[in-house]
Amino acid sequence: MDRRKWRVLVLCTGNAARSQMAEGLIRAAFGDRVEVFSAGTRPAGYVHPFAIQAMREIGIDISGHRSKSLAEFLGQPFDLVLTVCDDAAEECPVWPGQGERMHIGYPDPGRRAWDEEGMLEEFREVRDRMRAELLPILRRWIERREEKDV
Repeated sequence: MDRRKWRVLVLCTGNAARSQMAEGLIRAAFGDRVEVFSAGTRPAGYVHPFAIQAMREIGIDISGHRSKSLAEFLGQPFDLVLTVCDDAAEECPVWPGQGERMHIGYPDPGRRAWDEEGMLEEFREVRDRMRAELLPILRRWIERREEKDV
């Protein structure tokens, strides 16, 4: 039996780093079960080069991604809306549409670093935390939904 893909929207403020990396990780891990998109409340207009580099290091290419406004997705149905901003550092976007909400916050990479190598290391740390935390949580979320769907 073919199952429909779950629709997931990952939100952040600028849609330049964290939400882009999360989108890439989710697509690579669950692309057969999930349609994933990302957006921001104030799109930066670019995907951060260090986000691209950090993801490339683990074999995921997000170089073709673009920074998008959440306005592009208004009115579209989503099963899950995931925010990845760190509440302590900035205001996370609020999704006005339908869909279950989940927040898994990560610090904005590169904010503390004084040099490029330090900044790249922060991007790697966020990427690795997402792999260790976000992907298992999302796997459990998908499995619960698929059990209900049977």
